[in-house]
Amino acid sequence: MRSWLKVLAAAALISASAEGFAVSCTMQAELSAADREAIATAGTRISAAIAGQDLTGLKAALYPAEASAWDSISATVDQGQALLQGGQITVREVFLLDASTQQAPADAQFFCSNASGSLTVTILMRQLPPGRYAVVLADAVGAPLAGQLGLILAWDQSSSSWMMAGLTLRPGALDGHDGVWYWKRGRDLAAADPWSAWYMYDAAHYLLLPVDFMSSPNLEKLEQEQAQITPDPRKALPLSIPDGDRTWKIVGVSLDASLREPDLAVAYQSTGVTDPAALRTEATAVLSSFLKTEPGIRANFHGLWAYAVNGDKRTPVMELPMKQIP
Repeated sequence: MRSWLKVLAAAALISASAEGFAVSCTMQAELSAADREAIATAGTRISAAIAGQDLTGLKAALYPAEASAWDSISATVDQGQALLQGGQITVREVFLLDASTQQAPADAQFFCSNASGSLTVTILMRQLPPGRYAVVLADAVGAPLAGQLGLILAWDQSSSSWMMAGLTLRPGALDGHDGVWYWKRGRDLAAADPWSAWYMYDAAHYLLLPVDFMSSPNLEKLEQEQAQITPDPRKALPLSIPDGDRTWKIVGVSLDASLREPDLAVAYQSTGVTDPAALRTEATAVLSSFLKTEPGIRANFHGLWAYAVNGDKRTPVMELPMKQIP
């Protein structure tokens, strides 16, 4: 989201402030029956409209303060259509966020605990105006891509209803495997193949929740395990790879699921070629050299994206499946 509901990354920390103490969160199990039903019903209705590509209905359900975000939201709905196809929308979890006693927009950190205090989920939002909000996590059960939805709802006083204020769509599986599978695979590879293991953990993190503004004990455990991987691939960057009379410099590697496949994005320092054919030839050489340096990557991921970096410019070149990389 590109407005006041833009969220911080789950690992970010914000300083405590007077406004920070004025917010509260209630988990689904602790909600009153009326609140739980109202939020879940609104979440199910909006999720069904998203799955059905009902843009008219969605626009009518858009929180008025988020009207300027409509183009972005409608594009997300269009691009995410395949994620939900063939599935039955089922609400996984809801959270009620109360920031109604804030005096002005402020960064807000919500601690959502169960009755016993044994489980705490943290939700972080930036410049949140006073009001009541809800987060709804839902799944397209049975969909081939196991689509997930993350909705932010805002309580609209004028209509006395929950309305859509933010949306995230994400696959719940890549190459037929869910986040738990990638977590286990990363754990199995940690000692023998740190590079593959690291990005398996990244894939697990990406798939376990449809949003990036929540942290849970489960995700914290995953992050702690990942942090124990040695050597840490990130510390090897920039990575210089000899290739005959040339040396390629890899400046970044990250998970890239934009094609709904377990790909890695490889950013490299380009020689500055601009001809499309020459750029592809260069990129192919870089990707091939990278796989020869880290052969485990070939066996554990679908393909690689190449991004040519020249000064401040980062140019996407292509995506190649592993079998097409020499």
